[in-house]
Amino acid sequence: MTIFFKILLMLISLGLIATVLLQSGKSAGLSGSIAGGAEQLFGKQKARGLDALLEKITVGLAVGFIILSMVVAYIVKG
Repeated sequence: MTIFFKILLMLISLGLIATVLLQSGKSAGLSGSIAGGAEQLFGKQKARGLDALLEKITVGLAVGFIILSMVVAYIVKG
């Protein structure tokens, strides 16, 4: 049972790292607006949707990571 939780914790950790690295920086919107053009009108909506999805996945993985870390710590201790 301990091995299962440790493997699950490792997979959630890797998923959390991947989703954080896939997100664009908060300052990317300012430089994109200066570049202007059609991307500002059409491309931003698509990027905003992807960023929102990645943000929700990141929050879910972070909560799962914290809870699973506590569970693994309790199991290892006991």
